[in-house]
Amino acid sequence: MTVVATEQTGHAGPVTARPEMLALLGRTPMARITVPLPRPHPGFWAKLEGLSAGGLKARAAVAMLRGARERGELRPGAPVVESTSGTLGLGLAFAGQALGHPVILVGDAELEPAVRALLRAHGAGLELVERPAARGGWQAARIARLRELLDALPGAYWPDQYNNPDNVAGYATMATEIGDALDHLDVLVCSVGTGGHSAGVPGPLRRRWPRLHVIGVDSIGSTIFGQPARPRLMRGLGSSIHPRNVRHDIFDEVHWVGPAEAVDTCRRLARGCFVSGGWSTGAVALVAAWAARTRPGAVVATVFPDGPHRYVGTIYDDDYCLRHGIGTQGPPAARPLEIAHPRAVEATGWTRCRTVVDPLRSPA
Repeated sequence: MTVVATEQTGHAGPVTARPEMLALLGRTPMARITVPLPRPHPGFWAKLEGLSAGGLKARAAVAMLRGARERGELRPGAPVVESTSGTLGLGLAFAGQALGHPVILVGDAELEPAVRALLRAHGAGLELVERPAARGGWQAARIARLRELLDALPGAYWPDQYNNPDNVAGYATMATEIGDALDHLDVLVCSVGTGGHSAGVPGPLRRRWPRLHVIGVDSIGSTIFGQPARPRLMRGLGSSIHPRNVRHDIFDEVHWVGPAEAVDTCRRLARGCFVSGGWSTGAVALVAAWAARTRPGAVVATVFPDGPHRYVGTIYDDDYCLRHGIGTQGPPAARPLEIAHPRAVEATGWTRCRTVVDPLRSPA
């Protein structure tokens, strides 16, 4: 079977299962981050998921495929088809090799060339949609093409990361690892996109520490918490649709972060402690440093979803940043702008709200 991508042909043929690969999943280290971001803070803990084979979402990818196999929804050797902005695609490429399934991914024209090459190198078929949908942006366009592929591939399985509860369940091991690494935890900072790890990690940790304060971190231009959907430069967090996996009731507050703030934070991490990553990493690190600074004595932890490698041509590229007006505003503010309700003001930079609502259930 041949899958035609925008630029070249990728192949998604039979895959021999390599279950021994599953031993490479998880058990990532926790790093103590004390570099000023941009101001001094007492430090916070970061779970370095970029050091796991397949990255952060390999945990979810394996859980979703295993769950589908157990329910009979995914036959042995059947293809797996999914929409991705990159991170889940790498996780599914890992899970497909480990469990013996060809993987066909639908990305978009903004998917970084390095990630396209990596996905193909790992054996995934790749299609790229060329235009965002008028409503729902790139995500809606990808899902529309995905549905066409499902019609053309009888027996193919769509994990549907946005709404699949196995996505959430896949992060139970991460919660256990964080809990076992710390004597106590006061604040957990989670990036929010499909809702997987932000729904799967806090629950088990709250059972251990019932007063745990959970902060959700979203991208400006994301509709998850009731802000208007706008074109987004940042990838890996935020959404133009409403994933059912997002558990709005878990969060005590939400922060929206913009690309300039994420870039500044990522670069400070890279220069100051050699531990850095992409858009989500910059966003959660900024908020985790603020939480540690404003809650004296609190133990703060977050998750760095990936490393810096796929962002060499974006976050860490001066020309790219200048083209997008990043780097001209100076360092991030000392604190976020406070708003009373997610619909009170449109967030255009770092913004905090202590009223968290599900926009599908809350009246306008």
